Order: sequence, then C-alpha cells, then structure tokens
Amino acid sequence: MAKCENCGKKTVFGHRRSFSMRATNRAFRPNLQKVLVIENGRKVHKVLCTKCIRTMVKAA
Repeated sequence: MAKCENCGKKTVFGHRRSFSMRATNRAFRPNLQKVLVIENGRKVHKVLCTKCIRTMVKAA
C-alpha cells in the first residue's frame, strides 16, 4: 500500500542515531496522499507522493 503509483517511491529503511551514535532501526516513509486525477478524460483516485503531485500541477 505505501507506494506511489506514479514513481514507485516506497518505504526505505535506515538507522536512527542517538547522541552516543548508537544505531537503531527506523523507516523513512514517503509523504503519500490520496488524489483525484484526470487520466484519459476520466477521474481516477490514485495514491501519489507529494513530489509527483507538485510536478503534475506544474505541467498543467
């Protein structure tokens, strides 16, 4: 579910670093939004990251 339908951006895993530089696991999640997009003259609900939404608005 947590995946952009346009660019495929999804959750990436890395480390949380404390002051002592101890590494614990964490997740970097994309900022996904449910958007109504006009595609081929039809309204379609899509889950897109905010970067893709911005580029779609710029192109329009």
